[in-house]
Formats: sequence, structure tokens, C-alpha cells
Amino acid sequence: MANVVVIGAQWGDEGKGKITDLLSRSADIVVRYQGGVNAGHTIVVEDKILKLHLIPSGILYPEKICLIGSGTVVDPKVLIKEIDMLIENDIDISGLQIASSAHVTMPYHRLIDEAMEKQRGIKKIGTTGRGIGPTYSDKAQRNGIRVIDLLDKEKLKERLNIPLKQKNDMLTKIYGEKPLNELEILSEYIEYGKRLKEHIVDCTKTIHEASRNKKNILFEGAQGTLLDLDHGTYPYVTSSNPVSGGACIGAGVGPTLIDRVIGVAKAYTTRVGEGPFPTELEGRINDQLCDRGGEYGTTTGRRRRCGWFDGIIGKYAVQVNGLDCIAITKLDVLDELDEIKVCIAYELEGKRIDYFPCSADDFSKCRPIFKTLPGWKTSTAHCRKLEDLPESAMAYLKFLAELMEVPIAIVSIGANRDQTIVVEDPIHGPKRALLSA
Repeated sequence: MANVVVIGAQWGDEGKGKITDLLSRSADIVVRYQGGVNAGHTIVVEDKILKLHLIPSGILYPEKICLIGSGTVVDPKVLIKEIDMLIENDIDISGLQIASSAHVTMPYHRLIDEAMEKQRGIKKIGTTGRGIGPTYSDKAQRNGIRVIDLLDKEKLKERLNIPLKQKNDMLTKIYGEKPLNELEILSEYIEYGKRLKEHIVDCTKTIHEASRNKKNILFEGAQGTLLDLDHGTYPYVTSSNPVSGGACIGAGVGPTLIDRVIGVAKAYTTRVGEGPFPTELEGRINDQLCDRGGEYGTTTGRRRRCGWFDGIIGKYAVQVNGLDCIAITKLDVLDELDEIKVCIAYELEGKRIDYFPCSADDFSKCRPIFKTLPGWKTSTAHCRKLEDLPESAMAYLKFLAELMEVPIAIVSIGANRDQTIVVEDPIHGPKRALLSA
């Protein structure tokens, strides 16, 4: 039994939703600890495709507590649509809980996000325009609205007064937009509060009661390591901390409560939005990876940029997150390739380096140094045990494990739940994962 953090080991979109869904079977409580509706998980259950943005994917299992933690930012309008979608699909949402201290994304946050990104022009960051950055900004400036404020109209009016004046000034005087109406916002958001009231809880109390009762807790991050505000490819990052340390802050627990950390990485690399991407591909192979992998953003629908597996950012993710095992997803996307390349080092200004440079300017100058491995040219979709995999596919996985110096616990070879090779369950299983060659 263990309390486990699941993180993305690349730029997000690694398939964390499927891995979280898989591990949720062994968990009693699943906690989403950061991010907002800029994240997206796609889960395939019995031919149903369910897209979640805020609600942990553990909600698909009955009798699980699924907690949206204090470190998240909640857009109640989107959350309620998500709840309604689950109800329409006969999913029991009685286990859904929302931290009373989580901050709320307001209408002005979305408008300002879009206006700021438009103003950046060719230097745009690639934000989703969902208001996440401005929400976290207000939180840091002690100017935010919290979920608990939606339960009291007078309190909400008081909390809204100053930020709305400031934001209306910004919208009208800087960005040339129309001002927002206070009464309309109050009326709309108090109704959201009424709808969500039964799900709102004290986040820290809930988690620590579960811990005292020896429950298994799964902490779920959004986005990925290289999008971390402090440790990613700044400024092309998100506005929170997807790394494993963010689980402690976003959920309100100490590090001693965490037993294990599993990272999720694709068998290749993708990135959505702007920013440097050393192993990025163009042409036929890029299109092949994109089409076979369905590489379109869950939240925005944007086509993802595709590239070869980057072992340097993989090693960096292992270090920053303290990973003790990893899940490799979408191995099947590589099935048709004659050969597969893996980045094992960079060339930076004529010198070979084997580490991730903290400067985005330096990172943008990095040129990948590849090792080429043979492809397996056969389908892996039917594989359910390691022994079922083609010899070259096993060699590829072992090479990745050796390069990143971390064992592989799970291999995903398709979107469906059963298209998964579980070498080790990080929650219940012994530490016996696939080791490097």
C-alpha cells in the first residue's frame, strides 16, 4: 500500500489520464493538486470517449473520493458542464469533492488572458486562453475569489468589489474591451455556488482523515514537468507547479506522506503551444506520429508538435520529481517505423552536453544528438505481457530505462484500459519494475 504522485515527465499530454485511471482502481482517494481547465484527460471506457478537465479520472470508479485540491483553480461554469456530462453518461459523481480554499476563475480572467496573449503578437506564449494565469496572479496578489466565497452573496460582493474595478479598468483602458457588469457576475456565480455546495469540503481535513484511516491516496498533476512555472522552459510554461513537490502544496500535505512518485512519458515526445523543442520533427514522420497518436489537444483541439523521445528531459524529470518508476505510453504509435531515434545528448554552441539547460535561450540553441534503434514493424496492440512484445520493442524500452536510470512499471499500447502491460502496480505491487539492460 502506498500514497502515490502521478506526474507528466515531458510537456504534458503524456497520457496521464489513462495511467491515473488505471491506478485509481487501487486508490481510495484521488486528488487533483494544481492547474485548471487548461488541462485535459481523455479516457476511453467501453468505446465511450470521456474528456475531463478538472475532475480526477478516478470519478469513473464508484466509491472513490475524487478531490479537486486547494492548489487548483476552478472555473465553475466548465466544472458544472463536466458534472452534467458525467451524469448523462451514468457516472456516479457522489464522490466528487471540491476544496473550499481553491481559487475561482472569473469572467475577467479569461478576457484578460486572451487580450494579453493577443498583445504579445509573435512573442505569444501559447496559452489556452482559459484564464489560468490571471487567476493564479490574483491569488498571489491576495486579490482572488475562492470557492467558499460562492456560498455567500454578501461575502462574494465584498470580495468582488476591488478586483472587478481593477479588471474593468484594464479591460477598457488598456485592451479596449467592454466592462463587465457586477450584478450579472454576482447572480451567475451565486447560482454556481448553489449547484456545487454539496461537493465543497475542507481539503486538508479530508486528506488527513483518509491518511489516518490508512487509505491509499493518489495525487494527480496536470500538464508536465517542462511546463512547471519554476522548473520548466520559462516563459513557455504554465502558472503552477506540476512537479511532484507541487502535490504537497496543492493538496496541503507534508512530503513524508508521499511514498512513491511515478512519471508518465510518451514513447516519443510532443509539445503544444510555443517554446523550444529540440527533437521536433517535420514532414512525413511528424505527420505519421500525429495521425497515429491522435495528437490533438483535449482542451484546445490544437495539433501537437511531435518529435523523437528526448532522454535529456527524461533524466531531468527523474531528478526534479524524484521518480522511482515510469509509465511509457503510446508505444504502439511507433509500430510502423523502420527505425526510431532517441536524443541522448545536446550540442550547445559546439559543445556536447548531457543536461537540461535552465535558460530557455540556451535550450532553444540546443541541437539533439541521436542514437538510432531498429523499429519492430509489427503491431503491439495485442500485447498484454512483456513477453508478448517484439524483441526490438523490448530493447527500445530497456534503452529508455537505462538512459533515464529509472525502471519502467507500466507500458501502454493503446487507448483502451485493457491495452496496458502492468509490470508493477505502484500502489499495491512490490518494487519489481522493468529494469534497465
